Amino acid sequence: MRKVVSNTTPLISLLKLSKLELLKELYKEISIPFAVFQEIEAGRNKAFYQDLSTITWIKIREIKDKKALKYFLELDTGEAEAIVLANEIGADLIILDEKLGRFHAKHADLQVTGTIGILLKAKSMGLISAIKPLLQELIDKDVWISGTLMNEILQKANEK
Repeated sequence: MRKVVSNTTPLISLLKLSKLELLKELYKEISIPFAVFQEIEAGRNKAFYQDLSTITWIKIREIKDKKALKYFLELDTGEAEAIVLANEIGADLIILDEKLGRFHAKHADLQVTGTIGILLKAKSMGLISAIKPLLQELIDKDVWISGTLMNEILQKANEK
C-alpha cells in the first residue's frame, strides 16, 4: 500500500465536491498531520464540513520532529507539517495544491500531486466520468482555476 499524506486544501476541495471517497478508492488510506486536522476543524460551520477523525481510512498523526517546522516559516502550519510528516513516514506521495508548498515538497524529494491530479487519476481509472463539471463546481464554490489551467486539464482529460 502506498503511503500518502495530504494537506488541507485538497481535502477541502474534495469535500466541496462530495468526492473525498476518491482518496480511499485511489490509495486505500491517507495520513494527515494534526495541523491539517485542526485546519479542517476550524471550518466546522461550513456546509461541506466532515469530522475526519470519524473516517477510519484517514490517519491523523502527530509529527515527531517539531523543530523541522522552522525550515518552512513561509508555509502555513498544515503545509509545513504535511511535508515533515511525509518525510518522517517515507511517503510515496504528498497531495498539495499551493505553489510554494509544492516547491518545498519537491525540494524535499517528495512526489507531489494535487486536487486536479487526483481528479485526472480518478477519471483515468473510471472512478469519475468527467472532470469538467467538477472543475466548474469548484469554481462556483470559490476555488480559483485559471482559464489556461482549465484548458490544459480538459486537454489531458480528453474533454476538449
